[in-house]
Amino acid sequence: MHHRSIVSRVTAVAVATGVIAVALVALPGVSRAATPKEPYYLSLGDSYSVGYQPGLGSTSGYTGYVAQRLRMQLENFGCGGATTASVIQSLGCGDPAGEHAVSYPGTTQEQAAVDFIAAHPRAVGLVTVSIGGNDFDGCSGAPCVAAAMPTMQKNLETLVAVLSTALAKASDAHTAIIGLTYPDVDLGFYVYPARPPTTADVALAQASVTAFDDLINPTLSASYRSVTRGSFIDVTSAPDGPASQGDDTDLHRTERVRGYGIVPDAVGEVCDLTYFCSQGNIHATTEGYHFIGKLIVASYRPR
Repeated sequence: MHHRSIVSRVTAVAVATGVIAVALVALPGVSRAATPKEPYYLSLGDSYSVGYQPGLGSTSGYTGYVAQRLRMQLENFGCGGATTASVIQSLGCGDPAGEHAVSYPGTTQEQAAVDFIAAHPRAVGLVTVSIGGNDFDGCSGAPCVAAAMPTMQKNLETLVAVLSTALAKASDAHTAIIGLTYPDVDLGFYVYPARPPTTADVALAQASVTAFDDLINPTLSASYRSVTRGSFIDVTSAPDGPASQGDDTDLHRTERVRGYGIVPDAVGEVCDLTYFCSQGNIHATTEGYHFIGKLIVASYRPR
């Protein structure tokens, strides 16, 4: 994937196409199956949804954490480099890999999930979706990000409406669809690739907070909540310790972070949760994926 900035030349939250070797899974059965002892958990999206980590490829990510904590059977339809358009339009996704990956040659990610739901009535307990970052690939600033919002929202609303309808037909009345945003990795420019940050680096970090708070997250939230069963988790505003990436006041509070010295609290958080500060890679560390998983479990349990 291209590890460049959301508000500079490419979305900081994009998930790689070309550079990363991502994965899929085992082809789901199309015949109707008996209700399993544990409900199914379906994961859709991009390389965040398959737990991509540099040097490791796809890992259990947040989906493995969620499946274990909620005692569900994971079926991962995610595809590295996916966009909100490709999820509903593009056929297939690369080479199958990973214990829980689902291969769907000849159909779309959306349709593969719908087919699985139809083949397993009353058996799906949770659907999570991590998508949208790659929609901004090539953007050079906030106007470009803003211009991409209507198309992204339209695609996402189409996706969640189709999933919601499929779940209703399968009598999965209480199944939740939980959508996610991403860590704001542009904050990592405070320490990567060089320290101390330049004036441009500081401006970029501040602009990324605004982009998430005013453009990206509101659009994602509205899209996922456009169906009754849908909800949204704002990863950037969820505190990891004392900090939150979504609050620009955190850029004025500092802490000492091992390996990086004195940095804003929000920067320290993104250094813990992702590989951006150390490698310029936007993907989450194991700690980061577990952090996202905890947010999903906390959101799901009240249901």
